[in-house]
Amino acid sequence: MTAATSAPNASGTTLHALAAPDLVDALLGVREGDAIDVVRRSRPAAREHTQATLVALLDPVDDGAFAVADRLAVATFVVALHGGSPLHAVYEADLSPSTRALVATLAAQAGRPGPYGVFREPGLAGESVEGERWIAPTAEVGERLATALTHAALLVLRPRESQPEALRALLDAGWTREGVVTLSQLVAFLTYQVRIVAGLTVLAHSQQARQTNQQQSENSPGVPA
Repeated sequence: MTAATSAPNASGTTLHALAAPDLVDALLGVREGDAIDVVRRSRPAAREHTQATLVALLDPVDDGAFAVADRLAVATFVVALHGGSPLHAVYEADLSPSTRALVATLAAQAGRPGPYGVFREPGLAGESVEGERWIAPTAEVGERLATALTHAALLVLRPRESQPEALRALLDAGWTREGVVTLSQLVAFLTYQVRIVAGLTVLAHSQQARQTNQQQSENSPGVPA
């Protein structure tokens, strides 16, 4: 089974996130046979499904329930909340300059060290951490996208407070049930993707440092007797 790829969209262009056969490999500069390639090939299904899910979410057959432009805005926002991921530049590259600036501002406003929030279960009450319940400004992005960004911030920063009321807010703003499911899938996938890239980056740096130390050891003069 080969990695999923995306055809150009209606404008004849391909999204930056879908330009490479495998986004994670492209970001990390993975070459065939290197240490990270070996690690990823040891779990081929996970590797292929990660890329296939990306394609399904950003190049859907029908985006009527959740427009691709809004998916990219949510993706950029979510990755920004996680902080410091090279994925951020990939997703924001397909936003207009004005949308890019607006999403950056909103992510800066919403961003907090997390996760935090209040547990509903009495037995976990002692682990609750109060924090701001950020709400996206409807006047700036419209009601549908505002509720999507608000929900995304909830899932990333305050997952313990995710309740049916949050889903009803999306439905009240005009989201279909299909759109709500796709939105939640997108946020969950992005969180997974950020962690995959971060973990493999650490592994790559560790491998590089090990190779450098080995080369230095081999090239250093022997200790005189």
